[in-house]
Amino acid sequence: MFLRKLRVHKDGKEHCYWSLVETVRTSDGPRQHTLCYLGELNGSAHARWQKTVEVFNEQGESTQLKLFPAEADAPPDPNVVRVLLNKVRVERTRRFGDCYLGLELWKQLGLAEFFQRHLDVDEVDVPWSRVAAVLAINRLCDPGSELAVEQHWYPSTALDDLLHIAPGKINDTRLYRCLDRLLPLKTQIEQQLKQRFGELFQAEFDVLLYDLTSTYVEGAAEQNPAMRRGYSRDHRPDCEQLVLALIVNPDGFPFSYELFDGNRADVSTVETILRTVERKHGKARRVWIFDRGVVSEGNLVAIRQRGGQYLVGTPRSQLKQFEAELRKDDFEHIRPEVEVKQLQIPGGEETYILCRTAGRKEKEKAIRSRFATRIEKALAGLAKRIAEGQLKDRDKMLLRLGRIQASHPQVADLYEMAVKDRKEGPRLVWRQKPKQQQWREAREGAYLLRTNLTADSAAELWKKYMQLTEVEAAFRSLKSELALRPLFHQRERRVKAHVLVAFLGYALLVTLKHLLKRSASEYSPAQALKRLAEIYSVDIVLPTIEGREIWLRRITKLDHEQQRILHQLQLQLPERLEPIQIQKCSENSALA
Repeated sequence: MFLRKLRVHKDGKEHCYWSLVETVRTSDGPRQHTLCYLGELNGSAHARWQKTVEVFNEQGESTQLKLFPAEADAPPDPNVVRVLLNKVRVERTRRFGDCYLGLELWKQLGLAEFFQRHLDVDEVDVPWSRVAAVLAINRLCDPGSELAVEQHWYPSTALDDLLHIAPGKINDTRLYRCLDRLLPLKTQIEQQLKQRFGELFQAEFDVLLYDLTSTYVEGAAEQNPAMRRGYSRDHRPDCEQLVLALIVNPDGFPFSYELFDGNRADVSTVETILRTVERKHGKARRVWIFDRGVVSEGNLVAIRQRGGQYLVGTPRSQLKQFEAELRKDDFEHIRPEVEVKQLQIPGGEETYILCRTAGRKEKEKAIRSRFATRIEKALAGLAKRIAEGQLKDRDKMLLRLGRIQASHPQVADLYEMAVKDRKEGPRLVWRQKPKQQQWREAREGAYLLRTNLTADSAAELWKKYMQLTEVEAAFRSLKSELALRPLFHQRERRVKAHVLVAFLGYALLVTLKHLLKRSASEYSPAQALKRLAEIYSVDIVLPTIEGREIWLRRITKLDHEQQRILHQLQLQLPERLEPIQIQKCSENSALA
């Protein structure tokens, strides 16, 4: 790194501006990259053109110093210092941009004031509201365990300056204690977020999307009775897990969530969720949308009894009663690959929507073809062994045949297969079932929706159902970007608090997503966070000829993309950071 001087003639005078520059290797050869601007170190004797920098002494008292290069002729002034430019160095490089963005999102959602009001009731070294901000911002920017936050992530960020936290005050014990304080506020947090989403984005919560996922735990989790083995969406049946039920609106804004035991069946959660939502947010004529895994007649009756409405998927088995309609060619094409048909049941209060998707049909056809090839190959192999006399015991033949059927449940019902006696001995015979094959081909790509809504067309109902992708996207964000899984906490309340912090992190993420969307930005939330994470806070040390060191806290120069992202988010980096500590130098200047 080196200092670069830029001479500018202004008002008949020459001004010297300095910047800190590094040489970087690129595919086009070495290039020089400006890290940050230091401002003017003016050699003029006229004070009105001299750059002043506020500095703090060891007692925290501020003074004004005028900086000159060491080789310049400085006026006889006790407040003038001459800097040894060849000994300027950079220390304490820390992540700034993504943490600053996370904190701004935290403030926009009103969470800073919310937690100050609910947590900061006692005099403590670090207000609990700021510790909560550290947990949520970490979950957004670089999720990790509480120990990782203390040892690696937090020291590498400028959050101590942004949140005004004294050095050495963030540790895993304080983070754990904060988790314990967050959990009792879960209902109030959900209500706060719902209100702010409505104020910021005019978000409405009359239509609710509901789905479930699972998240597994590392370890035995003996102190958590909710941890059970069940159907694992994470493909970790070896681990105990929790079931997470999430409710969002059609735009993906989180409304509420609940945790269930790991072995809880999806279909058994709906009535609990209905009661919980009414208790938290009051009774209302809500529209519920969920997929076929949550549907049961009892659940739909419960929604109707509460005056609610629903739009749900149905089990594939119900397609059979609409076989004749499925074979007709009178579907309405609403997209190039999507066709729908509205079916009114005589005397019924419900409407059924028969849907068929070309892409889904090709996928299911390919799956059927692949498994059919496999089962036919297995059957041919077994038939050969029987015919060649390698397998003579009839019971073993039937056992092997049953094993083949169990290994290919996707297509086993498409074949008739049996071991029959012939003159030459037992033989395995099989053939396809033509009617079953025709029905399977007819239903491929088709699915059935069921609703008690009356005002919408078949196309509009299909579009509403497709909004379930928003809750699926929320699950992907929670599990991947926000690292909800795996769970390392062993105590039940800590696990629940961990999920609450992930919920807060998702609230920050979805807020960022919609701020970018509102400004028609071409950046995704992940791209924006990644680019802003490359903005650093640095301390520039200016040695003087008197043996002192002046510390300038600066933010690295923004490139075009970073400036564009901040402009789209209507954010401007602060002009000044107030250091929360005096560094190991005699004088420490703030960001000027």
